[in-house]
Amino acid sequence: MGLDCRKRAFCERLGWQASSASCEQVCFFQTGSMAIALYPTEELLKDSGKSGTMPVAGGITLGINVSLRDDVDRELATVLAQGATLLQPATDTPWGGRTAYFADPDGHPWEITWAPMFPLGPAGELRLP
Repeated sequence: MGLDCRKRAFCERLGWQASSASCEQVCFFQTGSMAIALYPTEELLKDSGKSGTMPVAGGITLGINVSLRDDVDRELATVLAQGATLLQPATDTPWGGRTAYFADPDGHPWEITWAPMFPLGPAGELRLP
């Protein structure tokens, strides 16, 4: 199922409204103090520097957004010290952010992201436009 079909399903079946930050490559939904992003697996693999080798738990990757660029490296070091497995070291992105990927002890893939275009709210929540 393509991104447009997935987006339509979330909008029609759940009544969600796509954020204006959505584009052809990704669709964002604000869900209370959390945000959900629909992002094609192929693009996620490219973004993470992997080529078909990234573990995918049910087709999802969990994400943590942080307030500062250096927080990506700091948070990654913390989870690795607690037993996570490195999937991709912290890397600057073409869209001006910074990301890193790890797998938790159960093998679920996670992304740590600093996205300067999406500043976090006062309680650390992601707020989409």
